[in-house]
Amino acid sequence: WADYYFEYTECDSTGSRWRVAIPRTPGACTGLPEPVRGTECTFSCRAGEFLEMSSQECTQCPAGTYSLGSGIRFDQWDSLPPGFSSLATSLENGQDRDIKATCNSSSWLPQGNYLESNSDECTVSLIYAVHLKKKGSVSFDYQYPDSNLLFEFFIQNDQCQEMDQSADTKWLKLTKHGEWASHTVSLNLKSGTNVLYWRTGGILMGTKVVKPVLLKNIQIEGVAYTSECFRCKPGTFSRAPGSSSCDLCPQDTFSGHGASSCTPCNTSEGSDKCKARPPCSKKDYFKIHTACDNDGKTQIIYKWIEPKICLEGVPGAQTLPSSGDREPCPPCNPGFYNNDTATCSPCPPGTYSDGMKPCQSCPAGTEPTLGYEYKWWNVLPSNMKTSCLNVGNSKCDKMHGWEVAGDHIYSGAGGSDNDYLILNLHIPGFKLPTSASSDSATEYGRITFEFETLCTADCVMYFMMVSTASRSTTIVESWGKTQTRQTYTHIMTKNASVAYTWAFQRTGQPYDTRLYMNDVARIYSITVNNAVDGQSSGCRVCALSAQSTSSACVPCPPGHYIDTDSNQCKECPSNTYLVSHASLGSEACKACGPASRSDEDHRLCYSDCHFTYTDGNLTLMYNFSLLGATGSLMNGPSFTSKGTKYFHLFNISLCGGQVSKRTTCSDNVTDLSVSDSQGEKGDGPSAVKTFICQSTIIPATGRGFNSALSSQSINLADTFLGATVEDHFEGISAKPNQYPQISKKVPDVNFYYRSLEPTSSCESGRSTVVTLRCNPVMSIKGQLSVPSQCPAGTCDGCTFYFLWESSGACPICTERDYHQIEGVCRGGNQEILFVWAEPKLCMGGVTLPEKKTLPCKSMELWVRLSAVMGTFTAVLLVSLTCYFWKKNKRLEYKYSRLIMSANKECEMPGADSCAVMEGENEGDMEDEVVYTKPSILGKLKAIASKRNGDHYENVQLNSSQSRALVWS
Repeated sequence: WADYYFEYTECDSTGSRWRVAIPRTPGACTGLPEPVRGTECTFSCRAGEFLEMSSQECTQCPAGTYSLGSGIRFDQWDSLPPGFSSLATSLENGQDRDIKATCNSSSWLPQGNYLESNSDECTVSLIYAVHLKKKGSVSFDYQYPDSNLLFEFFIQNDQCQEMDQSADTKWLKLTKHGEWASHTVSLNLKSGTNVLYWRTGGILMGTKVVKPVLLKNIQIEGVAYTSECFRCKPGTFSRAPGSSSCDLCPQDTFSGHGASSCTPCNTSEGSDKCKARPPCSKKDYFKIHTACDNDGKTQIIYKWIEPKICLEGVPGAQTLPSSGDREPCPPCNPGFYNNDTATCSPCPPGTYSDGMKPCQSCPAGTEPTLGYEYKWWNVLPSNMKTSCLNVGNSKCDKMHGWEVAGDHIYSGAGGSDNDYLILNLHIPGFKLPTSASSDSATEYGRITFEFETLCTADCVMYFMMVSTASRSTTIVESWGKTQTRQTYTHIMTKNASVAYTWAFQRTGQPYDTRLYMNDVARIYSITVNNAVDGQSSGCRVCALSAQSTSSACVPCPPGHYIDTDSNQCKECPSNTYLVSHASLGSEACKACGPASRSDEDHRLCYSDCHFTYTDGNLTLMYNFSLLGATGSLMNGPSFTSKGTKYFHLFNISLCGGQVSKRTTCSDNVTDLSVSDSQGEKGDGPSAVKTFICQSTIIPATGRGFNSALSSQSINLADTFLGATVEDHFEGISAKPNQYPQISKKVPDVNFYYRSLEPTSSCESGRSTVVTLRCNPVMSIKGQLSVPSQCPAGTCDGCTFYFLWESSGACPICTERDYHQIEGVCRGGNQEILFVWAEPKLCMGGVTLPEKKTLPCKSMELWVRLSAVMGTFTAVLLVSLTCYFWKKNKRLEYKYSRLIMSANKECEMPGADSCAVMEGENEGDMEDEVVYTKPSILGKLKAIASKRNGDHYENVQLNSSQSRALVWS
């Protein structure tokens, strides 16, 4: 018997089979029993029985064991049970052995009560082959708290063909931290070998460590029999033969493997051994605040951590401190009142209170502000719950995870250092103020809490959101190690029933003793506004009806604000948007940025794809709709530390205000597990619909998965700030030096965006700049790129930069972008051509005019007239020149004669003789000298007759008997 075992052959066409002996080690023994005819193929055993192969009869399992009859259960994981294997697949096809070897150490690890997956980026499969005899099912419990780890379950047949499965059965849903979920898949398959795969693969970008998947209680139905019984695991027992399950040992007892009874000792329920009880210390008790009594007093008391495993009254043992003095209770939280009783009661609907005064009715024209405002912690609010969860044990199952402490609530003791201490707040939905329009709301509510952590180990606090409808869990934010007192806000963009959860874990390492009891998380206040079942701490102004007889609040149409003077609704001005949680009045309407406009409901601003730039007399007009509805860029590839290839996919939607026109990034892993009730495809809880978003893409070739995976979708731009040619806008720099520009004839246009949701690294949210550059040699769709120094699109994780080069980003063509060329006159005709100015830096707009042919034109009249006048002027100038030249010669002659006659007598003539010409009678002339004013012609003569630089005036001598002589 020790050398061989029995097994049945496959059933033949007649429904018969044979029992054969199979050596445990091939070739190690001889003389095996001969095959004998086996039981019928339809044969099966009942629960609590097994098939005794030697006699081929069903036999009851002995005490201390159990069986499922036609099923197999695996609930003890000290080691991998026979038939299970863990296989790490290679990261990338074609990579060298050194890179492939980096995943050899990754596997599913047995941890006693459960299996733990790898927590790195390797793809690891847990494989089990089962031989089905009939239709059945497979079920298991799991924990899957981290979306950075992909987790799928699928089935293959003996031909390695994957069976058809719905996405809901293949991709596992996320769970809350410390919470176990059950998963069942029907095996409605033909009988034969079926291979079950539990496969995980991490997406590890950076230093963050993912939480592993935990697996336990695997049960497979559909086998005709089990040939052996399973021993009860330690801490359990089965007293009677024929048991189908084992029971937990009671408290103060223990048991080992296969126990039929439990042995008494001082230990906790379900223990597998007795442990020495150490002396009590400060780590074994904790303090709590009692509820207010009838006198309005509270008291600090100390309690032992249950189950109490320490000993009092031994040397070195710490005694339980005495209770503190009774102190006045803190006031009620806003929205509650105290009617001289020990408890705080919520104010009636329509009334409000600050927690210290009686409830009052809101004045006319106002309404209560609904919500929760918890800042005093005398008792846990009725809509909050606290619990303690631990993966490996159940010591803290009945403990409180958090304890109230007057002005704060803090993480409790728990059962061990690696417990998850859970605080849960349920909100059935959100209700906007009466005057607000739900049709145009971009924010339905927000939760704000103030907290701090004090840690000496690797503690972590998670803030999660669980959708009640889809049961999907989203980790909103997490904080590790010590965190100073700070405030965090999360905005709800959808109206849904949700549960907010805070989970604190002191360390992820399981220790037998407590080491970090002083590590603590404290929450000082939690505020939720617009909660549908909330209380009111004050009143807000609301809109009144236009009818003066009515003082009831009325809703405002979308895009309207409340006028503070009339308390009536008024529409926001054109190209403004209504700001949520803004002050009343027209200040609630904020102007849209440059080159943007508001939608009809004044919810947001967007670009209509048209842009105009004016510089002096130059005006450029753009139409970016030519670029298309969405631009996509996949950069990379990039590689993680272990060689996993991944890409970053960016989707950009520049224009359009409707939600349907924005781009979408979705997670095709977690979205597949969302029920159809979530609406249209890609609109699940992990889908991001915005102007610009990013997804991490893992190709199918290297991870062992059957399709490319899209995960970690983030919102980069949900608010359009404006478009401008300036390099700085709203505190965001476009950094133009990242994209050297050769030509500056056409300026770049920068689109500025911002995502207002803060992150741990970006307290003010993310911002994005899309630079549009005219490049006429590219296509209209163009090409997107990121800065070379920031290959991931960002260098700091908060500001993203993109360059979109395209001919579609060029300005619209106008008449100034072309010029005409006149050809020579041939045959009486002249051609006029129109050509674009080079380089052509425009797109669309006016078209280039056709070539024209015109008759040659004769010389113009003014040209001919100018020629005649020029000729006449030239002739006149020549004539005047000749005249004055001749006249000058005559005067020179006369002057010479006068000089010669004077020198002949060697004396000057008498005063009464004025150089009388020969033959003239001096007595016949009158001695009269007449000065005349020189005429214009005389002046010209004087100029022409100048000699040796001397100038003389003309003197005319008149006589009644002789003609005048002129001196010159």
